[in-house]
Amino acid sequence: MKIPAFPCALAGLAIVAQALTPSAHARDGLTVTDLRCDYRADPVGIDDPEPRLGWKLVADRRGVTQSAYEIQVVGSGRDSRRSGRSLWKTGRVESGQSQHLAYGGPALESGQRVYWRVQVWDDEGRRSGWSDWAFWEMGLLVPGDWKASWIEPDLKEDYTVSNPAPMLRREFEVKKRVASARAYVTAHGLYEAEINGTRVGDELFTPGWTAYDKRLQYQTYDVTSLLKKGTNALGVTLGDGWWRGYLAWKDDKGVYGDRLALLLQLRLVYTDGSEEIVGTDDAWKASTGPILTSDIYMGETYDARLETTGWSAPGYDNSDWSGVKVVEHSKDVLVAPDGPPVKRIEEIAPKEVLTTPEGDTVYDMGQNMVGWIRLAVDGHAGDTVTLRHFEVLDKDGNVYTANLRSAKQTVTYTLKGGGPEVFEPHFTFQGFRYVAVSGLPGEAQPEQLTGIVVHSDFAPAGTFSCSEPLLNQLQHNIWWGQQGNFLDVPTDCPQRDERLGWTGDAQAFAPTACFNADVAAFFVKWLKDLAADQQPSGAVPHVIPNAISHGKDSGDSASAGWADAAVVVPWVHYLAYGDPRILGSQYASMKAWVDYQKRQAGDRYIWDQDFTFGDWLAFNTTRSDYPGATTDKDLVATAYFAHSADLLSRAAKVLGKSADAAAYRQLFEKTREAFGAEFVTGSGRLASNTQTAYALALAFDLLPDDLRRDAARRLAADVRRFGHITTGFLGTPLICPVLSDHGYWDEAFMLLNRKEYPSWLYPVTQGATTIWERWDGQKPDGTFQDAGMNSFNHYAYGAIGEWLYTRVAGIQIDEENPGYAHVIIAPHPGGGLTQARATHQSPYGEVVSGWKVADGNMTLELAVPPNATASVHLPGATAESVTEGSVTAGDAAGVRDVAQGEGETTLRVGSGRYRFSWPVTD
Repeated sequence: MKIPAFPCALAGLAIVAQALTPSAHARDGLTVTDLRCDYRADPVGIDDPEPRLGWKLVADRRGVTQSAYEIQVVGSGRDSRRSGRSLWKTGRVESGQSQHLAYGGPALESGQRVYWRVQVWDDEGRRSGWSDWAFWEMGLLVPGDWKASWIEPDLKEDYTVSNPAPMLRREFEVKKRVASARAYVTAHGLYEAEINGTRVGDELFTPGWTAYDKRLQYQTYDVTSLLKKGTNALGVTLGDGWWRGYLAWKDDKGVYGDRLALLLQLRLVYTDGSEEIVGTDDAWKASTGPILTSDIYMGETYDARLETTGWSAPGYDNSDWSGVKVVEHSKDVLVAPDGPPVKRIEEIAPKEVLTTPEGDTVYDMGQNMVGWIRLAVDGHAGDTVTLRHFEVLDKDGNVYTANLRSAKQTVTYTLKGGGPEVFEPHFTFQGFRYVAVSGLPGEAQPEQLTGIVVHSDFAPAGTFSCSEPLLNQLQHNIWWGQQGNFLDVPTDCPQRDERLGWTGDAQAFAPTACFNADVAAFFVKWLKDLAADQQPSGAVPHVIPNAISHGKDSGDSASAGWADAAVVVPWVHYLAYGDPRILGSQYASMKAWVDYQKRQAGDRYIWDQDFTFGDWLAFNTTRSDYPGATTDKDLVATAYFAHSADLLSRAAKVLGKSADAAAYRQLFEKTREAFGAEFVTGSGRLASNTQTAYALALAFDLLPDDLRRDAARRLAADVRRFGHITTGFLGTPLICPVLSDHGYWDEAFMLLNRKEYPSWLYPVTQGATTIWERWDGQKPDGTFQDAGMNSFNHYAYGAIGEWLYTRVAGIQIDEENPGYAHVIIAPHPGGGLTQARATHQSPYGEVVSGWKVADGNMTLELAVPPNATASVHLPGATAESVTEGSVTAGDAAGVRDVAQGEGETTLRVGSGRYRFSWPVTD
């Protein structure tokens, strides 16, 4: 990066610029790239006192590992004499670690920016030269740093309904030349800030959704370029959002409070080193404008005739505006964001404009998406355009909104007239494929509507493709389901009056989520809210943030498979990203949850004391002789109790807590023994003879070795007997991995490839573009399941994605070397597929596994990033028949330990790209 002038408190710019000499070019084919701080590139406004640093390597040869590194951190502070001084220089450290190194320099100040770079040495002693400079900047680290006051608009409102969005403004003077300026902003509700008529930042739905009474995020913005000498103006619009809008399905409103509030602090640093604070106080003014209502569930009503041009610019006459109230709200709960912000991600053009049999004009966006519509319209003042968003057409081709329940998902725009107008809503989002439009002046044109896709701004990390187009569409649906439902929290659905952070959905889908995208920071943020909303007993609410029972006496009830997200998700995160700090930061929460389970289970070690959802939405029928695949809830609960105890024991071992590791291992053993005594016959039959019961018992290692084979046989037999899957939310992520891991590949592929209900591909054959909540959300005759619970964008069943990555394409995590430091490549052809390929952007770089079978040969193309290694399993290969490029595998550079296994050849490779080939038989 080009060395910039330091912002905020970083005066003495010339000194700093001298200290930050340009980086050297790569040396000897070795380069350091992609510097990250707490999973982010150049983060601004963090409050981690010891942020984790990491980088990737690019090399020109195979088998490259890092042997040493050196980190240099240059910082500055409010005292210009400190500008540009070296804060921390590690010197050469003999270590292969290139991820999650904690900053070890002196404590940093609020608002301080530091620059850092790194150089490394590889296993041959080659030095990379210094990387480009990267930076991080601290936020406000203690409550006392906040000099501004909380304010509320002094407007008359009816808190039982949606009110016009408050607009707040204040003018201020910039007296001297500004070196840097930072705006620190948060709100009760949502906010959009402007300076001198220009939007501040591109983040949406700020300050985000958290456990508000314990953790309220603020955002930090570099607003230097928005200011000018002389009079300036600040303007902020507030929205109800999650704070006081409708939330959950009981017409609850104002779950967190009935008043909106703003806290904003603008810190100016002048070129002469002096500073000034401009913040929210009693000098602000408040009014309302064109946003008459704006609600996450209900949509937005906007009257452009009420727009007030220039309201956030200097010189606007606000003499008829109301005042504000300075109020006392906590600043102790304010935290910097850990996760990525929500942003506009892409735009979608309509696929078709159609007229329904009932006469509605409907735009088909071609994709079930989450976001909103940008409307382009030209008409007369007072003309009103109404947009109704929905997911599916009914069997007759008409608008279907019953499954939205009370969520209106309706945007209404009243024109101001006088020329073309373009409008986007502000504090709402919709889940939809179709938009019914009424009130458009003239004939509807496709270009008048554009879909704006929004979600948390995480980078895609994985791809999967194969020779079967329907499976490729399934992967597409999984990805779009994740995008739409990872909007600041992992929600269950994005369209009806729910959109909550259901813990069961999140834990079931977490492994697939981590393959698909870089959600490391996303889950760090959500897990902190889980710990914050965890009850004193250790029980975990069904949804995080806990909107359902917030402020209510909900008791200590917690559901198996849902509350276990407290343990499962941190463990999945650790495996995917290799960062033990997530286990350390969540350990108290993890331990509290397992201790709660232990108390509930008592001396019997059978957990049957709480309400639990069980294997939610498992297959059921109308047959009298088989009402459905019901798995006893105490079996499900006890299985998860054992599983969480097992994972907690492993986490304790990683953290060096040997006593806890032994204690929770013993708890797992006792619970496993109790499970066997209570639910397993001597021949290996389970009390609940269901696919989910066997999948849980086998996946969680709850059966003695002598019964595992028979249990797997029973599971496979049940799959063959039905010819389809019968599992619900908890059994579905496990069934194909369990079948294939016990040798029943044909049965697993049969489930994957089935096109009739119930199956993963049935919705695909029905035109689905996201994952459905139910196996039969839309029935073959075109009718729908119960409208009370029938989302067409619900990612839980998309958990099959992990199996596509890990078993079909064969990219697997090594638990002993997490975060892809060592990768297991174990592809498995089957199910009629002739090729499959997966890629994953790991913390070390891209991992690739792509296989193809053609003309009696199988080829495997793989890539392993520098500073990582891989164990490779070549199915059906004999060691002497395997070639890599034009040579035998054993003679290829980077390849070692070639060995013949049972039905396969195994070998190890260092970093690089490889192409193995060997003959196969049918």
